[in-house]
Amino acid sequence: MRQSLQNIHPIFFLIAATTFEVTGDAMIRKTMYEHTGMARIALGLLGAILLFGYGFFLNLAPVEFGKVVGLYIATLFVMWQIISYFTFKSIPTIPMIVGGSLIVIGGLVITFWKN
Repeated sequence: MRQSLQNIHPIFFLIAATTFEVTGDAMIRKTMYEHTGMARIALGLLGAILLFGYGFFLNLAPVEFGKVVGLYIATLFVMWQIISYFTFKSIPTIPMIVGGSLIVIGGLVITFWKN
């Protein structure tokens, strides 16, 4: 199975992982504060399944773990802003954009800088 994964670009796994992580976390946050009873349990379990999907897809990426983490953090920041906007109607502030740019640049440096 590992050999067939080598043909898939790592960004696919990172986008899937970050989407699952951020969506799962947002779902659990909304569930904790906006739902009760069976809805809270069902949506909480769905959030937990999405968080499991995050770990699964991140570890499927055919990249050395130390390098995938740099690109993952950069991808995570971008995906976090997208999901945050659609879920909570949160617009990034200037400090968040500047700091996030540093996060993305740092992730790219960690991943692609050749010694």
